[in-house]
Amino acid sequence: MGEVNAGAANAAQDNLIPTVKYTIAVSSGKGGVGKSTVAVNLAVGLALQGARVGLMDADVYGPNVPMMMGVRTPPQQKDGKLLPAESHGVKLISMGFFVPEETPLTWRGPMIHTAIQQFLRDVEWGELDYLLIDLPPGTGDAQLSIGQLVPLTGAVIVTTPQAVALHDSRKGLAMFQKINVPVLGIIENMSFFICGKCGERTEIFSTGGGERAAEKLGVPFLGRIPIDPAIRVGSDNGMPIVVADPASPQAQAFMNICSMISSRIRGAACETDSPKPIESLLQKIKRPLGGK
Repeated sequence: MGEVNAGAANAAQDNLIPTVKYTIAVSSGKGGVGKSTVAVNLAVGLALQGARVGLMDADVYGPNVPMMMGVRTPPQQKDGKLLPAESHGVKLISMGFFVPEETPLTWRGPMIHTAIQQFLRDVEWGELDYLLIDLPPGTGDAQLSIGQLVPLTGAVIVTTPQAVALHDSRKGLAMFQKINVPVLGIIENMSFFICGKCGERTEIFSTGGGERAAEKLGVPFLGRIPIDPAIRVGSDNGMPIVVADPASPQAQAFMNICSMISSRIRGAACETDSPKPIESLLQKIKRPLGGK
């Protein structure tokens, strides 16, 4: 892991996205937990709260973000840079713009690294408050490349309540810890289902596992997202639930998580900017009493 840490240090020294304040990786230990759905709704939710937001689809093997955001037109070029597509107030880039839907990618690690590097360096992101990075599932090449190329502000882990998903999410969390990336928290997706006719609550994949895992691992629990057909319909039609039905409990759950993430990041930034008591004391000792 020494190479990864060295790469992360280099990323901090040579920032490929200097106009972006905060970078957030959205990750999952395994596929099928709704990670991209969560990433899309968090990006749009943060934009609805007034932030300048970008969304980078780093899942080069399964790039679903363009469909979920309702964008089909490839980005244009200007002065040697790609102009990101825009939808629902969010700038976005994805391999899905450049590869036909029926064409599978069979790239090895170095090609993935190069593609991610280009998405960072060669895209005109402009001034952003947040760049969310939708990672592929697991702990492979894309994750290591992001850790080497970007000074990540933090990571969000998406899981479902069942044991197998939680087991894999712990591996993802351990990976971020090894490359010194703070984990902002765990989101439990597909937490429960509320019947639209009778109102009965059904815990299809169990529930509460994400919160228990967060407590055990010592990271924040950001919230639960229920299963609802409207989320799937919105994703298929390019209308995230936070836009399609902003008053729904599902949309409100996403918006609450957006508020928690931004609050945690701002709080951490304030702690970093504020001089520690010992630092303030040393500053006073270095200059004579009554001096300037």
